[in-house]
Amino acid sequence: MNRSRARRLTPPLVAAAAETACLLEAHAPKPGNVSPGRERPGLTYRDFVVSAALLGDVFRRVALRARVGALVRATIARSRAEVRTNTHLGIVLLLAPLAKAALLPGPGDLRSRLGRILGDLDVGDAREAYAAIRLARPGGLGRVGREDVRRAPTVSLLDAMRLAAGRDAVAREYATAFESTFTIGLPAIDAARRRGASLEQAIVLSHLALLAADPDTLVARRHGASAARRLQRDARIVLQAGGPLRPAGRRLLERLDRRLRAARPPINPGASADVVAASLFVWLLSDAARRSRRAVERPGHSPLAPRRSAGRGGAPPDSAAAPSGGSPRGRRR
Repeated sequence: MNRSRARRLTPPLVAAAAETACLLEAHAPKPGNVSPGRERPGLTYRDFVVSAALLGDVFRRVALRARVGALVRATIARSRAEVRTNTHLGIVLLLAPLAKAALLPGPGDLRSRLGRILGDLDVGDAREAYAAIRLARPGGLGRVGREDVRRAPTVSLLDAMRLAAGRDAVAREYATAFESTFTIGLPAIDAARRRGASLEQAIVLSHLALLAADPDTLVARRHGASAARRLQRDARIVLQAGGPLRPAGRRLLERLDRRLRAARPPINPGASADVVAASLFVWLLSDAARRSRRAVERPGHSPLAPRRSAGRGGAPPDSAAAPSGGSPRGRRR
């Protein structure tokens, strides 16, 4: 095997990374979100596992040849046909251009290739994405004066996202070439892993870092700006106490989770969780590339094979096989 071939990303590998990112994000006990043992009526951990598998299947089959908008629509259509609730709209909107960038031939790192993908988005992509959003029926969507998703778009998907960037985290990622993914979520995972944190702990720390950096836009839409700002302050306090890595941080984290779940209606910071999934996807691809380079001298080694470490309940948090079981986002949430 030559070195250039070892580094090549293929649709099966990219799809596996996307599916794994969804599974890991759902499995980690992030405050206010669905995870094993922390479910909500009508929305279970199993819904997210099934949706992750469906996302991986669609990405595996069509990501190479479909445009971003078509990939989003195909994935949401498949998910809604099986799960009957909105679980992954924001994640699909984020992972679709990242997956296309990962498969794009030519020079440059992932973010530079992502810039080319985003710049190529057109009104057809917007039309397909709008159809996916209507199909998903996310909660808290509201209405806007320009380029409302209930009407036919007149601008490119990137321009439509720019119009929504001030009120939605997914749209803001498009408008900034995934600034929060690459400069907050991903570095938080890397830093936590270098400190010896389990992957589950690293995911929770990434979520807290994103919550601390900006008010969660789903919380702001559903509960108001003051609730989103309070959550931002609480996340900063939990981080300063060490988050899941220290006893004091764990106590504050559990207290925050209880407060969010006890609210009526419950407060679910789902927009930041979407960006966590995007950060995990990039981290998995980067980790796969590193392992693939090492595998040049170790044939048969899988670049996505997880490093095992003890997790909650004896489950390995690095496992890609979690138990079975927009602007827009209404998932889990």
